[in-house]
Amino acid sequence: MRRSVFVLIALAFVASMAVPAMADNSYIGVDGCKMCHKKEAKGDQYGKWAAGPHAGAYATLGTDAAKEAAAAAGIEGSPQEAAECLSCHVTAAGVDAALLGKKYTVEEGVGCESCHGAGSEYKSMKIMKDPEAAVAAGLTVITEETCTACHNEQSPTFKGFDFAEYSAKIAHPDPTLQ
Repeated sequence: MRRSVFVLIALAFVASMAVPAMADNSYIGVDGCKMCHKKEAKGDQYGKWAAGPHAGAYATLGTDAAKEAAAAAGIEGSPQEAAECLSCHVTAAGVDAALLGKKYTVEEGVGCESCHGAGSEYKSMKIMKDPEAAVAAGLTVITEETCTACHNEQSPTFKGFDFAEYSAKIAHPDPTLQ
C-alpha cells in the first residue's frame, strides 16, 4: 500500500512537470507548418488542408447560414466573434495572446495546430524526424476524441460524425514515413 501511494505521488509529480511545458508551447500558425509540409513528395499536407473544409472554418462563420444557426442556438452577435463558435472554428481560440506567434491568424480557421497541438517546440526538422521526440515536445497524436471535441451534438449544425469516414476524407500522410 505504501509503495503504491509513493508511485502515485511520483507519477503525479512527473505529470505536473510535463503539463506546464506543453501549456507554454506557442502557436506558430499554418505558415509555420507549411514550410516543411507543402512538398508533393512528402504528401503536401498544407495543400490538402487548404483545399479542405477546415481551412475555411472561420470564413464559414461569416455566412448567412452560420448567422442563422447561431441565432437559433441563442448566440447573439456575429458568429465570427462569439466564443462558442470560435472554440471550434479557429485554432487557439481563447488562449493567452502571448502564446500566439507572429504568423498566427484567426482567418486560417482550423489549422494544423488545432488538431496537432501548438507547434513551437516540435516544429524543427530534427524533432519532427523523431516521432517520439515530437510527441514529447507537444505533437498531439490524433484520436477520435481529438475530432469529437468539436464534431459533436453541441454544434448547432451537427449531423453525425463517423470518425473513420471523415478522417479518411482529410487524411494527409507523409508517404516517406510509411
